[in-house]
Amino acid sequence: MHEFPVQVYYEDTDMAGIVYHANYLKFIERARSDWVRSLGIDQNVLREREGIVFVVRRIEADYLASAHFEEQLLVRTSVKSVSGVRLMLHQEVVRDGKPIFAADVTVVTITTEGHPARLPDQIRRRVH
Repeated sequence: MHEFPVQVYYEDTDMAGIVYHANYLKFIERARSDWVRSLGIDQNVLREREGIVFVVRRIEADYLASAHFEEQLLVRTSVKSVSGVRLMLHQEVVRDGKPIFAADVTVVTITTEGHPARLPDQIRRRVH
């Protein structure tokens, strides 16, 4: 499981000081990018050398509780499954060890021209 800390800034909140709903998607995106980097996968090299990029195909999200200005959060990312064409992840945003947001995220790879592409073998091996 990969963990990524998030500090809630003023810009993340709405007028009530509560994290705006769309910002949870930004938090989990940053965590996914950090997770991929931690696996030794350089997304710029993947794009430039292989012409492949990661894209989100589907997100199913549950908002469980509100986060607020200046809170410390943690995004946990785990792999649910990997196939030749898709990577399914579970991500949670937690505060004090309790989930406040959960999402199941399906990631696929496409070519830089927008066509479907298989997940490269070296990526499938690293995420298992």
